[in-house]
Amino acid sequence: MIPVAPHNETEAAILSRRSIRGFLPDPVPREAVEHLLDVAARAPSGTNMQPWRVIALAGEERQRFCDAVAEAYTSGTEHGSEWPYYPTPLFEPYLARQREIGWGLYGLLGIGRGERDKARAHMVNNLHFFGAPVGLVCLIDRELKIGSWLDYGMFLQNIAIAARASGLDTCAMAVFAEFPRTIRSLLDLPDSDMIVCGMAIGREDHDAPANALRTTRVPMAGFARFRGF
Repeated sequence: MIPVAPHNETEAAILSRRSIRGFLPDPVPREAVEHLLDVAARAPSGTNMQPWRVIALAGEERQRFCDAVAEAYTSGTEHGSEWPYYPTPLFEPYLARQREIGWGLYGLLGIGRGERDKARAHMVNNLHFFGAPVGLVCLIDRELKIGSWLDYGMFLQNIAIAARASGLDTCAMAVFAEFPRTIRSLLDLPDSDMIVCGMAIGREDHDAPANALRTTRVPMAGFARFRGF
């Protein structure tokens, strides 16, 4: 596939954005995170409902949170989202795309088929925001519907692109939705709050093996149809 060439700085940020799975410990100032969220909040939303709510974690608070969620995972006390990310069973062409990235990542990490201990260690790293100094926990009101979830996706994309434009990297992490009871308890949240995802923010560790992963994209001609042009 021929790489798309950016026409401007915005497109350069979009095209250089990747899901980073290994971060440097360098701190990200609160002011920088506040700015990203202010920018991201310009995302469109139906009738300007602005369904996003965020808790930003750093330092000891982040560590305490991550350790507790990882403990919920390793102990088996909780593991199950309140909302389905994928259909069951997953079907083509989506299944093949999922398997491609899954085995590609595991290959870079040296995790072979059936190596459950290594896979669990990777999950624990995942639940520590891959070492990123800042972790976001993203929330939505339980009563809101699919339109607000679509709006939320644009908000998350804005964070990722604004971060990239300022020299930071991100990884949106649906895995945190697998621990709703644990997270609500840790953060003193009401039952009306649903966990949408987490997001890691920091600077890429170029020596982390996982960051060598490069995903493919179906070219425009494979998903778009034009009429009347």
